[in-house]
Amino acid sequence: MGLEDHVVFFRKMTTLILSEMPKARYSSLLNDFVESNFFVIDGDSLLVTCLCEKSFKQGQNLHLFYLVECYLVDLMSNGGQFAVVFFKEAECAYFDFPELLSLRTALILHLQHNTSIDVQTEFSRCLSLDWKLFLEERYPYFLIVSEEGLNDQQTSLFNFLIIHSWEMGVNVVLSSGQESDILRLHAYVMQSTGRNKQFSKENETVIRSAYESLVQHLEERRILALASHFGGLRWKDMMDEAYQTMSLLQHLWPEGSDIRRVVCVTSCSLSLKMYYHFLGNKKNTASGQETNIHQVSSNCLPLQEAEDLCRLHCLCLAFQLRLPLSQRACSRVIISPWIKNVCTFLKMKKWCEYFILRNLNIFECWNLNLNLLSDLCDEHLLKNIAFYYETENTQELRLNLGDFIKSDYRHLWNFVSQLVKEFDVGKPFPLRTTRTCFLSKKLLPIQEISLEKMPNLGFIPMTSAVIDKFVGDIMKDLPVLKSDDPAVTSLVKQKERDELLHWHAHRPLSNDYDKTRCLFDEKSRDPPVFNVKKNQIYPQFYGKSLESVSSKVIVAQTTQPKEDSRGANSGLLQDAKPGKVTRKKKRSLLKEDQKEQQQCNDLLFSIEKEMRENLNSGIKNVEDFLKSCKSNSVKFQVEMAGLIACFRAWKEHCQDEGKISKDLSIAVQMMKRIHSLLERYPEILEDEDHNFIAKCLKYLGFNDLANSLDPTLITGDDEKKKKKSKYSVDVGPARFQLQYMGHYLIRDERNDPDPRVQDFIPDTWQRELLDVVDNNESAVIVAPTSSGKTYASYYCMEKVLKESDEGVVVYVAPTKALVGQVAATVQNRFIKKLRPGRVLCGAFTRDYHHNTLNCQVLITEPACFEILLLTPRCQKWVKRIRYVIFDEVHCLGGEIGGKFWEHLLVMIRCPFLVLSATISNPKLLTEWLQSVKQYWRQADKMMEEKFISEIKSDQCLNFLKDNLHVDQSYEVRLVLYGERYNDLEKHVCSIKDDDICFGRFHPCAALTTDHIEKYGFSSDLTLSPQDSVQLYDTMVQVWETWPRAQELCPEEFILFKNKIVIKKLDARKYEENLKAELTNWIKNGKVKKAKRVLKKLSPNLLSSSEDMVKMFPLLVEKLGQMDKLPALFFCFKSGDVEERARSVCTFLEKSERKSCPQIDQCCSNVHDINKKLNKAENKMKKLKKTFEKDKEKAKKLEKKLTYGAEYINFLNNLKEFLKIPEDCSYADVNALHTETLEVVFKRVQLTRKGEELKSLAQRGIGYHHDSMYFKEREFVEILFVEGFIRVVTATGTLALGIHMPCKSVVFAQDSVHLNALNYRQMSGRAGRRGQDLLGDVYFFDIPLPKIKRLITSGLPELRGHFPLSITLVLRLMLLASKGGDPEDATAKVLSVLKHSLLSFKQPRAMEILKLYFLFSLQFLVKEGYLDQEGNPMRFAGLLSHLHGHEPSNFVFVHFLMKGLFHKLCQPIKKGSQQFSQDVMEKLVLVLANLFGRKYIPAKFQEANLSFPPPEVILDELPEDFKAALHEYNLKVMEDFASFLLIASKLVNMRNEYRLPLSRIKFTGKESEDSQLVSHLMNCKEGRGAISPFVCLSGNTDGDLLRPETLNGVILRTVGINGTQAPVLWSQKLDNRGRRMPLNAYALDFYKHGSLTRLGRENGMTVGQILKLLKDFALNIETISDSLSELCEDEHDNVVLAFKQLSQLFHEKLRQV
Repeated sequence: MGLEDHVVFFRKMTTLILSEMPKARYSSLLNDFVESNFFVIDGDSLLVTCLCEKSFKQGQNLHLFYLVECYLVDLMSNGGQFAVVFFKEAECAYFDFPELLSLRTALILHLQHNTSIDVQTEFSRCLSLDWKLFLEERYPYFLIVSEEGLNDQQTSLFNFLIIHSWEMGVNVVLSSGQESDILRLHAYVMQSTGRNKQFSKENETVIRSAYESLVQHLEERRILALASHFGGLRWKDMMDEAYQTMSLLQHLWPEGSDIRRVVCVTSCSLSLKMYYHFLGNKKNTASGQETNIHQVSSNCLPLQEAEDLCRLHCLCLAFQLRLPLSQRACSRVIISPWIKNVCTFLKMKKWCEYFILRNLNIFECWNLNLNLLSDLCDEHLLKNIAFYYETENTQELRLNLGDFIKSDYRHLWNFVSQLVKEFDVGKPFPLRTTRTCFLSKKLLPIQEISLEKMPNLGFIPMTSAVIDKFVGDIMKDLPVLKSDDPAVTSLVKQKERDELLHWHAHRPLSNDYDKTRCLFDEKSRDPPVFNVKKNQIYPQFYGKSLESVSSKVIVAQTTQPKEDSRGANSGLLQDAKPGKVTRKKKRSLLKEDQKEQQQCNDLLFSIEKEMRENLNSGIKNVEDFLKSCKSNSVKFQVEMAGLIACFRAWKEHCQDEGKISKDLSIAVQMMKRIHSLLERYPEILEDEDHNFIAKCLKYLGFNDLANSLDPTLITGDDEKKKKKSKYSVDVGPARFQLQYMGHYLIRDERNDPDPRVQDFIPDTWQRELLDVVDNNESAVIVAPTSSGKTYASYYCMEKVLKESDEGVVVYVAPTKALVGQVAATVQNRFIKKLRPGRVLCGAFTRDYHHNTLNCQVLITEPACFEILLLTPRCQKWVKRIRYVIFDEVHCLGGEIGGKFWEHLLVMIRCPFLVLSATISNPKLLTEWLQSVKQYWRQADKMMEEKFISEIKSDQCLNFLKDNLHVDQSYEVRLVLYGERYNDLEKHVCSIKDDDICFGRFHPCAALTTDHIEKYGFSSDLTLSPQDSVQLYDTMVQVWETWPRAQELCPEEFILFKNKIVIKKLDARKYEENLKAELTNWIKNGKVKKAKRVLKKLSPNLLSSSEDMVKMFPLLVEKLGQMDKLPALFFCFKSGDVEERARSVCTFLEKSERKSCPQIDQCCSNVHDINKKLNKAENKMKKLKKTFEKDKEKAKKLEKKLTYGAEYINFLNNLKEFLKIPEDCSYADVNALHTETLEVVFKRVQLTRKGEELKSLAQRGIGYHHDSMYFKEREFVEILFVEGFIRVVTATGTLALGIHMPCKSVVFAQDSVHLNALNYRQMSGRAGRRGQDLLGDVYFFDIPLPKIKRLITSGLPELRGHFPLSITLVLRLMLLASKGGDPEDATAKVLSVLKHSLLSFKQPRAMEILKLYFLFSLQFLVKEGYLDQEGNPMRFAGLLSHLHGHEPSNFVFVHFLMKGLFHKLCQPIKKGSQQFSQDVMEKLVLVLANLFGRKYIPAKFQEANLSFPPPEVILDELPEDFKAALHEYNLKVMEDFASFLLIASKLVNMRNEYRLPLSRIKFTGKESEDSQLVSHLMNCKEGRGAISPFVCLSGNTDGDLLRPETLNGVILRTVGINGTQAPVLWSQKLDNRGRRMPLNAYALDFYKHGSLTRLGRENGMTVGQILKLLKDFALNIETISDSLSELCEDEHDNVVLAFKQLSQLFHEKLRQV
């Protein structure tokens, strides 16, 4: 079948890809997880994308290589790990473009030889088996590919690659539409879905057939292309000709040469030879057909002219060899094209160049310098030279070449003449022997450089304390505009429409805090006290469900306490009357001891009986009692009784002579009791106890250990030996403890109580945290999840609460969900009586606030806390802050919200605690924070001195009280704790015979010898004791004569030998020894043996099912049977999270139907019973009320009440009879009381997902994701923590600090978001401290290569963000200007400006920030939002409220000041306050273009689809708005270009003359002896602010004004790109210059109000849509409120229109 036969399929394939484009997520490729992400770049897509870059002009090789390297180095500098793949058959797409064929080959060679990039060229096609195996083995997270090629055939090749990637489960990232800033690269990710895989499965045969026909068609094109240039010569003939030519040159240049010289000489000689034969063939053909020879020649370039062209080419290379890039960048740009005949010869020459490059690999022994493969061709320079010799080389302008260039040129041409044997090519001079013009005639052949549009260089003079202190040092070196400059004089005339339209733009606005919805409705009919009480009950209940801690009553101290020797605050520990307390405590302790002794006696009485009946149940009861018991003597008795019971059970178990295998769990429990007795109660143990323990050890077969305890135990006769041997575990004691008791091994814990902690005995590192708080220090705390680091936070809160009623602790949590949990926990932990108007705990999120400024403990999000810190009106409250706690501070490196964390950490003056489990560079973070604290030390000292000298002492004391915290330490302590309390075991799930199998995954199986040699073992890649034994055994198997085998044998290891109690620390040291030994194997040449060890440790996976999703319910069931519940099952799509939970519920329902066929009818009956029960109960309540009020009716009602009670009892009994069977539910019905359960269930009865959640919960199932209402998430959290729900499917919302510990964690779906950071956060939930000594992690449907990367990848380093935005600068200037305490406000502003993490120890970055700060000020002054003293003006307040939407906020205010909204917002009729639907829709259209910008890939516009409909694409702005936007953009771009011109003067240009990745230099001494060079390279003006590489394509500073070229031309070392310019293009263009349409989701929702329809048509998930719509609605509300405050006329049309729109939009949102 030919290509035409597959046209329908090609269209079908294209349609599928286009239909997926609206669903593409615009995501950051280089997020925090990039260190663990391996991905692949399609080399041809990379080439095509750079070729289509708008700043690039074809023929400029060096510019293209610069673009490629810029792209790759941006990926690499941010930690990207990738391979670039060039498929062999992809070369076929270039046969019509021979100039690109040679360019592609040169690019491959360049990347292979001059960079460290992993370049793969061995794969023939994307449908080949070897490519499939590569994807399976390396499993890339995504593949970067272009959605459009240079022609239809290449586009189809890309489509096949996309389809195949989806089939393999690999996501696709589009190469077009990508946008980068300093730290991130954003792109469209098209995910592999079931629908895409199904397409490949259904069309498998057609796909292969269509691909074959496409490649065959391209091969035919190759034959035609060769025939048109080389006549009868075939591919192999040309390869041979090229080889012969290169062999001749090698003979002439045996010492080797530069690749540019080689390619120039060989391509010129080969092309002349081929052209000579080509003309000969033409002549012969023409003669045969009796055609005139001159007619044939007129269609082709004569041979002499071809020689001239080759001479020019050699001269061009001589220029390239001698001229540095700084000189070549100043070349004139000739825009005249080549004449047709020249193009024909040049194509032939490019073919020859291609064949030469293809032969390079044969000449590996020839010493060729391949460094300059990137600069083989400079067509613009060639045109420049050609233009001079055919147009300007007259007697008046005859310019010399210069000696060096002349010599190089002559040398090149002489060797060309030696290689061409067939004819004489002539002498080097004259360069032109013919007069034919090679370039076509144009009116203006030379590109003119216009500098008229570029603005004057200079800054408007400004002055203020902040400006002078931050940028005063660089202002002296920058140009400043004079007072009579138009830019300065125009500031005086800025009088906009706001005065004319009664807008009070100077009026201070309420901030985001004021606009946030209060949790309590102020208009509520409930009295305030009742309302508060009512709303505190549930949070306290919620907090109690999260942790079983009794509430503590806090009483504030009146005097300052003294510190004891440990730094502990004695006031926190002692009451005013210690004598009474001591007596009371003694009596209390005596009672407790008596009570525990009685419990012990009762337990001892029943323990033997219960253990005989069920050993496991008895052991559990013993463990539970030991946890709660405080008396050591009682504990000892219970432990001893447990040991006796286990000993008897073991003896009975081993009685059978024929028992093949023994249940070692009994032996484990014996040894566990022995460990506990010997380690915890040595002072209580007596001789008889030691003897009994020795006897137990003897029975287990541990003779040496037994004898060490009781030497009198000697071995008897052989019969006794035989008898005893049957009780032996047949394993050495050390191996037994490591292999079977690993997670039971005793941890090194302190046993000395700390008086500051009542509930537990803190570890050493936890005591250090308490000391930090007691000493008012700051600390960075890095400890594993569930290790107990959060306790310091509560201790800190308690300290501040006890100190006074004024001090405030702020707890900063990364998510709203965590804010709710922590607030509930605080309300449960502490009780404090405060004066009216003050409360203990408050919360502030973007959705709601509750007692924010009148609480002592505030729980909030980073963005909300920043609002409070930057709001001038809140500064008095800010001074009350005594401590700030930052939880999950690794979010500082996150893409979303990371900069907020930075701002907060540098703005707060008080001490802080920084908590995280996953920071890879905590020392750097600590150093940075220490530098900030040193700044505050100096700032406080200076402010104190100033106030003491200038203000009266009493006023000074007030200042000190407000600003300088008592005994504040400026030290930042780093507290590291790396040991996880619970061991984690990892398992890989696979399918065999429709059943799920679990394979234990050894952590070392994730490693390679290369990884160990390069990085060693990462600190968090720990082995369990069982893993260590397995590693040792494998090493012994692999190397039988291993010299250290005996030394490292568990029984002989120095720390284990003859040791009864092996501790966790001993096992850790054994692990370290094994790791070090394996590393030595690799370093000492035993790499093959080490590889065999790692291979043997890898799990033997069974065959997997094609559809693992269907097996998910079976997985849950198996875990339930293995007692591995409760468990969290992580997926990464909210829709899948819900669907998996439903599938488990369906599975249980089917199981119930099998056991009870009438189940459906029963369920219906239960539903009816519930209705009747509710009805009967309501009726009974009414009757009781009547019974109480009317005594006359009492007798009549008494009978009804009796019957009613009986009826209710009957219904309850019937309901109990019909309840869900235990084996068809995972719920633990005993975990909660029925009344409590009803309270929790009632909480969600009116929510969107409430009914479904309740139905799932009844079967012990729940789901959790960020698109749920917070009450719904609370519902799942409470029931899971309480143990009622035991199966929860969830997204990453549970990864950030949410308290939901469990036995097991299951990764049930792969995703680009399943990265090293999230893996550690999520897996850390497994293993509940205090309940589980072992946590299990299961990988289900996660490819093995991915699992290995997750385990071995290091945590991402915290990298700073670009900290400034123009709106932030405005907000900082607002604070500096309006803050009540100018010195304090200025200090905070300067701290933000001076202490970004990006600029820490990076002077160049600080220079960039200072320049951008100046640009921001200039922009704000020119737009009229600041005056020249830095004071806010006009609509500065409104802009700051919309700070999250820069630059849309500036554009919105620009429209407002232009009067466009007044023009649009016309009421239905004069005097009316209502607006038509058309006005509302147009208003939404404008706002959607500003605040609802979600782009769709440009290619989607070509889709001719019936679905989705065209409404998916948002219409452009109305014409008047569009014109105003264009005016705004033009003005901003001129200012930004001016700023870049100034910034470029401070750049060190040395680095700009290097390729960014290969670091190849293009520097050197400029040619001064050549007049021709001076003539051609005379364009120095207008090329100062752009990269010299892009100048080669004729770009100028004027291209800084073009949005499609801005980012591509900026100097890289400036450190700023186009994303920092506050422009908003109505038509955003991708790098190919194509318009990228906006998704119309906001307008579509306003029109039809259906989430389902939006999801179906606009290609987004419901969760995404809800999040975006809520944000959009909040923006409308913010604008509406702000305009109402700014305008004195409450009947203003704009105010009314926004108010109406806000109400309508919120109403629509509430309905869904």
